[in-house]
Amino acid sequence: MNILVIEDDPRVSGFLQRGLRAEGYGVQIAVDGPAGIEAALRMWAAHRADPQPCLILLDLMLPVINGSDICQTLRAGGVALPILMLSALGSVEDRILGLRMGADDYMVKPFAFEELLARIE
Repeated sequence: MNILVIEDDPRVSGFLQRGLRAEGYGVQIAVDGPAGIEAALRMWAAHRADPQPCLILLDLMLPVINGSDICQTLRAGGVALPILMLSALGSVEDRILGLRMGADDYMVKPFAFEELLARIE
């Protein structure tokens, strides 16, 4: 499975990259909104040409374009890859909003890596 991590915090993205690669996943990192949208569109095009399992891990608080806008842009553009939001915003309202804007799942930071793996599976 190929996983796109859209996360601006180098500690979090590095942790995710190391942990996911150790589990056998292919991992790509994007550090802001525009780079995340571009990488997600490339992943979607590759997936449509050669269907392979793919997933986007999306932070909400990103520079330039926030995760909410990224999610809505991708969904409006027909990108049907699964999106799992990872955010420090953990109220019930935040989680509901994330799911209603098009995310398939929502996890609150800090999170247990084992739980993230179970959700990816």
